[in-house]
Amino acid sequence: MTTASTTDRVALVRAIAAQHLSDRGALMPVLHDVMAELGHIAREDVEAIADVLNLSVAEVHGVVSFYHDFRTEPPAAHTVALCRGEACQSVGSQALYDATVARAESLGDGVEVAQVFCLGNCALGPSGTIDGRLHGRLSAQRLDSLTKEWH
Repeated sequence: MTTASTTDRVALVRAIAAQHLSDRGALMPVLHDVMAELGHIAREDVEAIADVLNLSVAEVHGVVSFYHDFRTEPPAAHTVALCRGEACQSVGSQALYDATVARAESLGDGVEVAQVFCLGNCALGPSGTIDGRLHGRLSAQRLDSLTKEWH
């Protein structure tokens, strides 16, 4: 079943892909533009991009599923990304990550917990981002304070 919003979305994705037709290696720029415009790459987007760029659906899907930066579901309302690199691990990021995952599960689908492997804030670990804003010296209590309005 195709809805008007799905039709509009596919038309927008096709237009984005068409803008890159003359580019060499157009797939990555198209995918980045779709992510920037729509927040995720849906199945119908993959099919439209494949059609416009004359690629197989498998080729487009393979790129989307390979790179962590591309998502196939709409993003959560809030995202906590915690560093899991060695410097942050040495100051307790594993326990913080585990506690944050458990807390996010109690908050429902509106919070996504992600892991990253260096934010360049090693001296202030454990580090992480909360809705894209960098924070250092994080603890479970500090995260609770910074996200208290999410309850």
